[in-house]
This record gives sequence, C-alpha cells and structure tokens, in this order.
Amino acid sequence: MVPLSFSGRNFRVTRTGGLFWPEREALLVADLHLEKASWFARFGQMLPPYDSHATLELLEGDIDATGAKAVYCLGDSFHDSFGCDRLPTAARDLLTSLTESVDWVWITGNHDAGMIDHCGGRIEIEMVVDGLVLRHEAEANETRPELSGHFHPKLRVKAQGRRVSRRCFVASDTKMILPAYGALTGGLDAQHPAIMKALGGRAEALVPITDRLLKFPVAA
Repeated sequence: MVPLSFSGRNFRVTRTGGLFWPEREALLVADLHLEKASWFARFGQMLPPYDSHATLELLEGDIDATGAKAVYCLGDSFHDSFGCDRLPTAARDLLTSLTESVDWVWITGNHDAGMIDHCGGRIEIEMVVDGLVLRHEAEANETRPELSGHFHPKLRVKAQGRRVSRRCFVASDTKMILPAYGALTGGLDAQHPAIMKALGGRAEALVPITDRLLKFPVAA
C-alpha cells in the first residue's frame, strides 16, 4: 500500500483502488456496481456473470491485508436497488460473511438509492466520520473535507506513442473522489468538466504504483 495524506489525515491506498484509514481501522471503497452483468442480461446484453464474485474477492483480500474493522462503501455498491437479491449463492455467501465480520456501512448512490438491507450491514444516505463527510457524489458547495465516488475517474495519458488509462483518485484541498472499485466498471476522464466542477477547479490525479503515488495536475 502507498501512503496518502488528505485534509491532515493519513491514509494508505490499495492497488485495487481502496483507501485505508489506519486511525479508524477503516477501508473505504466506491462504486462496486455488484450485479451489473445480471442487470444487463435482463435486457438481452449478455456479459460474463462473474463480476460480483471477482469484486468481492478483491475486497476480501483488502480487508485481510489491512486488518480493517470497518468498511464504508461510498455508493453505487449495487448496479440497481435489487442487485443484492440477484447475487449468485457463492457471491452472496461471501458478501454476508464480510458484512458479519466488520462494521459495514452502505452509503447509497444514484444506482442503489432504494436498496434494502438483504445482505447485512447498515444503510446510510451519507455520514460524517471524524470530521470527514462520506457521500456518494461530491457537492461543489461543501466546505467540509469530503470523500466520495460516483465519477469513476481515470487518468488517460500518452506514453511511448500509445494511450494508457489508469484509474485514479482525484483530489483538491478539501475533496477527494475515489476510483471505481468494481470489476465491471468504466471510467470518466479525470479532467472531465463534471469532475472539475465537483472539485471546484484545480486538482491532482493520484495514481498509485508499486512504491509511490504519481501526481498529475488536472484542470478543466
């Protein structure tokens, strides 16, 4: 894991796009989009139905590696409000074992706003933890330090004559947007005007590599 400082607090970034908060023994993740493949299948677009289990295995690995005692999911954890009901047995059993082992919080997003607690954990619209606002989508007029998801930021650059895309964190002085954690998620360019508007202007894209965090200034 790579160290990251934000708003006077120390975090560590996992290679999978999670954010570990050692002081709170908490792991934060955004945009799991569980059961996205089965949602598309209902409309005739067949995708490999393994996205949920793959995502949950990554999450289980991060919980074990960090020793997290709490998990905060920053919205769009399911691709729709009824995704939990469609989980295959193995994925549902894995998720239930995880929600029973730690203090698990589902913060709702635009995709799963009406979700019902069928998979353990507790559901919140948003919350404040030690002065940090945790919500799904950044609010431009929020003055308190804020962690969110929603935009699935990716940094796209040219390297050795080819385009490279890497999911990234995007942060200003008071706001940080986490990348999508899910195995079956797309991404929005880190310099997209919607991201810049949410952050309030100048920001940095943060890309974790093996032993350090690469920082790229971004602007609309």
